[in-house]
Amino acid sequence: MSDNDWNAPEETMWTGRFITAKKRGKWEYVGRARGIRAAVILAIDEGADGRHVLLVDQYRVPLGKRCIELPAGLVGDHDAGEDATIAASRELEEETGYLPGRLESLGEFFSSPGMVSESFTLFRAHDVVKTGEGGGVDSEDIRVHRVPLATLPDQIAAWREQGFAMDVKLLLLLGAGFMA
Repeated sequence: MSDNDWNAPEETMWTGRFITAKKRGKWEYVGRARGIRAAVILAIDEGADGRHVLLVDQYRVPLGKRCIELPAGLVGDHDAGEDATIAASRELEEETGYLPGRLESLGEFFSSPGMVSESFTLFRAHDVVKTGEGGGVDSEDIRVHRVPLATLPDQIAAWREQGFAMDVKLLLLLGAGFMA
């Protein structure tokens, strides 16, 4: 990127309800409209039958197929001043049917910084309690998966073989550090 691109003014090319296409010099990228952010939830169910991670899958139009993901949702899409912790709790329960006893913020992360300015706050959900079936709201068609951590790599391999897309955030589960 040339010095001119770094210092060029940001231009809005197009704005929709949820995203904005922007340009700075020759650099094109997208971001969330209206200051909307995202919350992603790493929820481990510490049940009597062992440690399980709560995952979801849903059809993703840009991919043209269903995608295995950590539960997540938008912060501030309905209420501009919404607290990310409240959104994370709501989204976890809507999508998975589990309510967290406590949420711990693990910080802000950027999913694809070369083309998207969007960030998300990653939350670790502790002491989750099943309150319903999950599945999302309206026509989201979210499927819930409670997967034993011990068999997660094999399950991810099986989903790949079945043609599911995999969200990059699943790499958190294949490495160490976030499940302690």
